[in-house]
Amino acid sequence: MFGIENLRKTFLAPGGVIVNAVDGISIGIETGKLVTLLGPSGCGKTTTLRCLAGLERPEAGRIVIADETVCDTDKGIFVSPSDRGIGMVFQSYAIWPHMTVFENVAFPLRVARDRKYSSAEIRDKVGRALDMVRMSGFESRPATQLSGGQQQRLAFARGLVREPQILLLDEPLSNLDAKLREQMRVELKRLQKRLGVTTVYVTHDQSEALALSDEIAVFNAGKIIQRGTPQDIYRHPKSQFVADFIGSANFLAGTVKDVNATDHVALVDTQHGLFRCSVGQSIAAGQPVLVSARPEDFVLYDKAPGEGLNVLAGKIAHRVFLGEVVDYLVDTGHGEIRVRAKPEFDFAVGQTVSVGVAPQKCVALPA
Repeated sequence: MFGIENLRKTFLAPGGVIVNAVDGISIGIETGKLVTLLGPSGCGKTTTLRCLAGLERPEAGRIVIADETVCDTDKGIFVSPSDRGIGMVFQSYAIWPHMTVFENVAFPLRVARDRKYSSAEIRDKVGRALDMVRMSGFESRPATQLSGGQQQRLAFARGLVREPQILLLDEPLSNLDAKLREQMRVELKRLQKRLGVTTVYVTHDQSEALALSDEIAVFNAGKIIQRGTPQDIYRHPKSQFVADFIGSANFLAGTVKDVNATDHVALVDTQHGLFRCSVGQSIAAGQPVLVSARPEDFVLYDKAPGEGLNVLAGKIAHRVFLGEVVDYLVDTGHGEIRVRAKPEFDFAVGQTVSVGVAPQKCVALPA
């Protein structure tokens, strides 16, 4: 079992203001899964990770790692970071520049307080850790002669060398360029699945969270506001914040005219006309809502589309070619709708179009 119960951590801000960095959160983590703590800067995700690691002492709460309580404020339990069975990779990698690759990875073994490792054990464990991250043969290379991607792999090897119960990753890819970051996502996912190590990953990058996670916990203002699989979070957001933060979304303000509770479908009156959309929570007739729909779920037509779609009419106001997709802004007269389409469907700026979206691709959110 891995988990956090009612965790609370405050900080004193300038002016004597108390900030609730982590405001009573609880989260269970299934063994072998990768759970991402996702949210904007200052939302509490890194503080939560630091409490898990023992680098911050919370004012309240309980933390369990591999069935062992490592923190319980009610019982006065606080296990030191070195005794929690964790591996951690920081945003900065924290690699020792005066050491070789071998010595960087061996460092956690040499300073371990719970047991003394023999030279043979150190060689064996370092060799296995470097092999995991595909850096065998780099043992004698100075750390200063590594590329960014190699430094990142070295940091992972050091985090894994003691075979931790849980691996904590604090934005480990943020210092890499875009292409290398994308490659390392794939490598990290493969490595985590192969080892089966329980992992908590902190990031503000939605693409990373969607690509890597078994589950995502979306943070805002020190609280977890939604938790679920990447597909569930993306397709069924429960609030405007989640819909807007995870990817891109269009929002149409309206009022609910009718709700079919059996089919979980609402009829919403908007400035663009009536919209049929799905509902994932309790919404009643007469309630103000926002209809959320993703840009890639809209389809552009140069003539009226068939029946069964929510349809808007407008003109292409702007287009941006992005290679695999083209981003359009469509002026409907009541605002702009963002549409993401394949390049083969080419529309010119100023062209009159119809925009269609299927009801099941729209979701009504409380306004």
